[in-house]
Amino acid sequence: MVIADRKNHRIVQWKIGDTNGQVVAGGTGQGNRLDQLDTPIDVLIDKKTDSLIISERGNRRVVGWSRRNGTTQGEILIDNIDSYGLAMDGHRYLYISDALKHE
Repeated sequence: MVIADRKNHRIVQWKIGDTNGQVVAGGTGQGNRLDQLDTPIDVLIDKKTDSLIISERGNRRVVGWSRRNGTTQGEILIDNIDSYGLAMDGHRYLYISDALKHE
């Protein structure tokens, strides 16, 4: 399970039996660099690419972040969006809510 830890500006992964989660994205402080997150609101796993898709409220962007070992930063997929929710269907179409546009 992955959790958007918005107040700590990171994504944390928990595996069954874990007593501590593992930071898998962000965790380097609040900011807008590609190795930082700012108020992540939602996260999902793209199983085909083994990556995370993260909606950031503070940076008004959606970023992709590989789950492979050694990955230290994400890439901007969409910017200038007030996203609050993410969903992906079986065909890998990504749906993003935009609170400002009420979409």
